[in-house]
Amino acid sequence: QVQLVESGGGLVQAGGSLRLSCAASGSILSFNDMGWYRQAPGKQRELVAAITSGGSTNYADSVKGRFTISRDNAKSTVYLQMNSLKPEDTAVYYCLIGADTGSRRFTNYWGQGTQVTVSS
Repeated sequence: QVQLVESGGGLVQAGGSLRLSCAASGSILSFNDMGWYRQAPGKQRELVAAITSGGSTNYADSVKGRFTISRDNAKSTVYLQMNSLKPEDTAVYYCLIGADTGSRRFTNYWGQGTQVTVSS
């Protein structure tokens, strides 16, 4: 089984920065795509940023130029650097990691979520 532990959320003023981390543990042979999603109260969960196993990235239009996703396979970790935060970025952020634990196929695993609150 794979466990994901998120960290780095919190309360920040508008214009500030936060860095989220999501570390995976377990019997992992290899990783596939990784990503960050968020869910604000009363809204559906949405993709914020994703990074492929080859390092290609894509971002939601609302965060382009402000957020940066990165990964460190050796540390089994995906990061989300968030700059110039806005109140509308307030949400619970979830990481998603695709991992092969020996079945020769990738399974997606979710983190437990971390709250990000941006005050105006």
